[in-house]
Amino acid sequence: MPDSPDLLEQRISDLRSDVRRAVADGDRMRARELRAELRRTEQAWDAAVMAPAVPEQARVIPVRDQVHHALTLLGVPAAPKLILSVHEAFFTGELASSQLTSLRRDEERSFRSAPNTRPFYLCAALTADLLAPARGLLTVSTWALSTRVVGPLSPRVDFLTAALRVTEQLERLDAEPNAAAKRLLWRFAAGIPRATGPHGAVEVSGVRAAAHAELDVHLTDDTAFREQAADRAARQLDLPTQLFGARLSSARATGTHL
Repeated sequence: MPDSPDLLEQRISDLRSDVRRAVADGDRMRARELRAELRRTEQAWDAAVMAPAVPEQARVIPVRDQVHHALTLLGVPAAPKLILSVHEAFFTGELASSQLTSLRRDEERSFRSAPNTRPFYLCAALTADLLAPARGLLTVSTWALSTRVVGPLSPRVDFLTAALRVTEQLERLDAEPNAAAKRLLWRFAAGIPRATGPHGAVEVSGVRAAAHAELDVHLTDDTAFREQAADRAARQLDLPTQLFGARLSSARATGTHL
C-alpha cells in the first residue's frame, strides 16, 4: 500500500536535512545519493497529492492544506506571494492573499488550545539572533528546526533552493507548463546570475544549473549557522515557542539574545 502524503512529507523533510548535512560535511557522493532518493520521494508525494479520490470539481481543499502543499514543494520558508505563485503554477483550487493574512495566528491559537492534535501546523520561521518570528515567512511544523531558522545567508539560500524545487517540479510535469508556471520560472531566472540563455531565453535546465552553482557557494556556511541557532533554540525554547517564535518584548526586556 502506498505511503500517505503525511508520511512522505516527513520523509522529504528528513531527506532534505540529510542532504544539507552531507553537503556541510563535504560528502558529495552521499549528497548525490540522498538527492536522488529525495527526488523519488517527491515524485511519490506528487502522485499521492495530485491523484484525488473524488472528482476534482467535488473537492473543497482547506486553505491550510493548499498552503501546506505549496510549502512542501518549496521545502523552505516562504512569503505569501511566493506561496500563492507556486499554488497557481502547480495546484488547483482558489487561494487568495487575504486568506493567508491571519493563517499563522490561527494555527498558533489552535496549537496552544489543543497541542499536537493535527498532523502539521503552519508556523513561523525564526530569526537566528532573537529566535523571534521572521516577518512574513511561513514554514511547516514537521520540518527540522534548522530549516525553520533563518540567518544572514538564508534568504539567498532559500531563494536558490526554491528555484531548484520549482525546476524539478517542472521537469516532472507530463504536460506543457501553464502560464503561471512559466512566470514563476522567469521570476527565479531574473534573480540568478547566468540563469538566462542567449537573447534572454529562459530554460528549466539553465535556471537549475545556475541555481546549483551559486547554492554550492553559500550552502555550507548557511547550514552551519542555522544548525547552531537551531541547537540554541532546542535548548532554550519550549515546543510552542520553537514553532511560533519568542516574543520580541520578552527578549528585549532581558537585554540579551535568546
